[in-house]
Amino acid sequence: MLLLAGANDMAVAANQVSDEAQHLHREMLVLDSHLDTPARLDDPAWSILDRHTVADNGSQVDLPRMIEGGLDGGFWVAFTPQGPLEAAGYAHARKHAMDRLTAIGRMVAGSEGRLALAEHTNDASMLAEGGKMLVYRSMENAYPLGEDVGALEQFRDLGVRMLGLVHMANNQFADSANDPAGPRWHGLSPAGRALIAEANRLGIVVDLSHASDEAFDQAIALSSAPILLSHSGCRDVFDRPRNIDDARIQRLAASGGVIQVSSIYMTRLPPDPARDAAVAKLLAKFGSDIGPDRQTEFDADRAALNARFPVPRPTFDDFMDNLLHALRLVGARHVGVGVDWDGGSDVDGFADVTMLPKVTERLMAAGYSRADIEDIWGGNLLRVVREAERQTRGNKQ
Repeated sequence: MLLLAGANDMAVAANQVSDEAQHLHREMLVLDSHLDTPARLDDPAWSILDRHTVADNGSQVDLPRMIEGGLDGGFWVAFTPQGPLEAAGYAHARKHAMDRLTAIGRMVAGSEGRLALAEHTNDASMLAEGGKMLVYRSMENAYPLGEDVGALEQFRDLGVRMLGLVHMANNQFADSANDPAGPRWHGLSPAGRALIAEANRLGIVVDLSHASDEAFDQAIALSSAPILLSHSGCRDVFDRPRNIDDARIQRLAASGGVIQVSSIYMTRLPPDPARDAAVAKLLAKFGSDIGPDRQTEFDADRAALNARFPVPRPTFDDFMDNLLHALRLVGARHVGVGVDWDGGSDVDGFADVTMLPKVTERLMAAGYSRADIEDIWGGNLLRVVREAERQTRGNKQ
């Protein structure tokens, strides 16, 4: 994300976690709901099979580190940056999203049997018991659908089981929490309302991370299946529009939904007029619509800005404050983990997936039971996926 400094530390989680916590962590199905690692598949020099380090190339997820950190998989994201709301932009975005989904398939095929594609909740236990790491697929940003809500079925047939409606700018379906222009639709557009119904019909989980408060409220009222926030923080812990307030978290839980707590937007920046001017210049250069063809250039400019104006990094305690706040608010049945690995996470003491057992240890110390921790690490996420599946005509359970 724009205001995050580059990660540059690495530690070995096993040296920081008790044997009891390590043992419990290994016995659980540990899933993350938002893995941005597929963005790295465009780099021919990067392989999921190799062990990388944060210091070397910023990478936070690969097979060796998943094994070390006890991560069994989760939702791997086909992310498309927001572009212009016009036919050419839609066509470009659709190709980008399909190419990314194809790349995820190639990653699995080339994983020497360690990764496996998953589509239904029943796949989780079956594949995990067979020693496979799970690859559910999601789309972040519905922009590639263009103006055709029916196109979602094509993506469902390609394996997509979760759909994030919007990203950093308003699109044709919903308002973003981040768009500096303010609301366009005051929530969902008419097409966005139709898209919620279509996702319900197809058994696809609706993800409201990045959506505006009004879009969240309307989606909760419209959806016949529970809503997920795949990577969101608690606004009452840190006040940012991208985070979600306590009242809405409670409404989410009351409707059967789950917040998967993220590790971004946790640290308040000190005043710095020079940095503010540099950020304004960057935004003026790229605008709110950063298409796929400009993403590399934007990332380079952002990295240079962050190197010139380093900002305080959040700590593992900050992450746990968010997670424990959500747990105290709505209980262990409505909270999970979606760190935003490879998509913006930069936490001191929580550098990559090898450090996931630290979360289990902290949850144990806070008094949560084994059953609670199992729900937090994957049970709740799979329950929302199962409830979405139940909406489909041919998949009643």
